[in-house]
Amino acid sequence: MADAFDPARLTQARRLAEMTKKDVAISLGVTPAAVGQYETGVSKPRPDLIPRLAETLGVPATFFLVGRPANRLDASMAHFRSLRSTPKSQRERALAFAEQIWELTYALEQRVQLPFVDLPGFAGGEVHPGAELPTDPVAAAQELRLRWGLGDGPVTHLVRRMESHGIVVVTPPASDPSASTVDAFSTRAARPLVILTANRADDVFRHRFTAAHELGHLVLHGDATGDSRQEKEADAFAAEFLTPQASILSLLPKRMDFTCLSELRQIWGVSIHSLVYRCREVGLISDATTSRAYQRLRALEGQPGFSPESVSNYAGEQPSLLRQAFDLAAQEANLSVGKLAHELAWTTTRVRELLGVQDQRPILRLVQ
Repeated sequence: MADAFDPARLTQARRLAEMTKKDVAISLGVTPAAVGQYETGVSKPRPDLIPRLAETLGVPATFFLVGRPANRLDASMAHFRSLRSTPKSQRERALAFAEQIWELTYALEQRVQLPFVDLPGFAGGEVHPGAELPTDPVAAAQELRLRWGLGDGPVTHLVRRMESHGIVVVTPPASDPSASTVDAFSTRAARPLVILTANRADDVFRHRFTAAHELGHLVLHGDATGDSRQEKEADAFAAEFLTPQASILSLLPKRMDFTCLSELRQIWGVSIHSLVYRCREVGLISDATTSRAYQRLRALEGQPGFSPESVSNYAGEQPSLLRQAFDLAAQEANLSVGKLAHELAWTTTRVRELLGVQDQRPILRLVQ
């Protein structure tokens, strides 16, 4: 196995475990420099170290074998919603997570035809901002709504709709550290991918805006620099995509009316904070009124019509594409969690986590 050791797999496993080279070195009883040489391919670990590596990093020993399809990602290939507040180690872990999602998607696509990518400007893993959509975020949002046949009303079932257009959307399991440390990110890998981590408030309205924000990155930004300008452009895209100015303007109150905004929240699926900002953006209220409105909203938190609504209550805002693909492959191609785990060189637990498949084995207890 040592002769077929894949250095990139060690890097991926270490990042998934969010461990430093020093952490791994201490576990193995070697120097951090030695671990660095394992990862660059300058040298290979001794055969007796590979089982210890696997145990330390929580993967099967076969995980380190060369030959499996892979798609290496780096920070230049992804947009992080909270780039400045996301430490490097957590970004690296999130990218390693995205690499695993790519491998899982690839394995399923060998058995099931996923929806074709219907994202203007996207082709073969590259985004071409000027190819088919306007580069202006508002105009791009308007054009994408037109191409996706969304009309001029609210966008229902946003996440499922993105999946139906070939975008893989994933919410990391609650047990995954990425779920609490990385806000959200997207990448232009071979198939567009959006990672939506559970937000702290478990608010479906924030969840939908984040999904639209990442969609904006996918259609606007082929160069994933992650600067503040691109973040603002993605926000502008999301606002216009979810609440087109031509449709929402006549519905917005000319004076702050929180009852009206609460009703609009339910109809358009966006937060009241977003609607207040929209009022300021289109010139209906001043900056001072906006500030007072946000203060008032903080006082109303938890009240009916103003409290967060759980994403779990909205099936259309929860990803299902990969799970449905697995279920179809299980039915038509006799695929099982065990077979998929063996093919990917993952643990069955990891496959279940990423697919959201429960272990059906009964829990037995000894009778005394």
